[in-house]
Amino acid sequence: MSGVGAAPIGVFDSGVGGLTVLRAIHEQLPGESTVYLGDTARVPYGPKSPDTIRRYANEAAEFLLDRGVKVLVIACNTATAHASRRLSDRLDIPVIGVVRPGASEAVRVTRNGRIGVIGTRGTIDSGTYERAIRRVLPEAKVRSQACPLFVALAEEGWVSGDVAELTARTYLEGLLREGVDTLVLGCTHYPLLRGMLEDVAGPAITLVDSAEATARHTANVLDREGLRDERAAVSRQYFVTDDAERFEQLAEGFLGARVDGIEVVELGG
Repeated sequence: MSGVGAAPIGVFDSGVGGLTVLRAIHEQLPGESTVYLGDTARVPYGPKSPDTIRRYANEAAEFLLDRGVKVLVIACNTATAHASRRLSDRLDIPVIGVVRPGASEAVRVTRNGRIGVIGTRGTIDSGTYERAIRRVLPEAKVRSQACPLFVALAEEGWVSGDVAELTARTYLEGLLREGVDTLVLGCTHYPLLRGMLEDVAGPAITLVDSAEATARHTANVLDREGLRDERAAVSRQYFVTDDAERFEQLAEGFLGARVDGIEVVELGG
């Protein structure tokens, strides 16, 4: 379609965590426009049923489609686990989740086939990373650990110090004992904790940032589908479903830059 390359990349998450994916996209694709939607009125998705998560994801996708996006990035591990396949089957644009890129990168860098995955309880309970890793490396030994307190630490800015370090050591103890050499950050909040996690895990363990892997995969999809077009003026649009002021405060920490012009919208009306 004429002009489709100049269309924006659509990114959605249940809240602010997906901004780490958006930041990676901005860094790797600086000439591409983006539209971000944070469903802050209904965060978190993790405790909700798969049917509810799929409904929320459908509503977010429709909102972004109405804004003419050329590719849809699901910057939420829980929504990826429960909704990405159905959205991909239903939509006429590429749909990219955060799980497959992170899993593929983990398989690429592991040396001993022992891979650790950390994420929210909903993501870990879904088993989606374990399945994705074993599709590529069937003999992989995957150990998963839910780390629910990491989201609160990231949002409060407690990304270092005694509290964060003690929490990380408690969560990672079992994974380190299992001898993993690769650790997948299976939640979009966790890249904010990367420095501290690297210190706790030690130099022998490679951390895989699913946000960075997803941005690289997005670039590859744009190239493969002939959708790259960096000649147009770049725009950045931000939408939330509640509490724009709180989103603005958190977004600066996630993006490393001030965010203006955030609009509050209603989904599924």
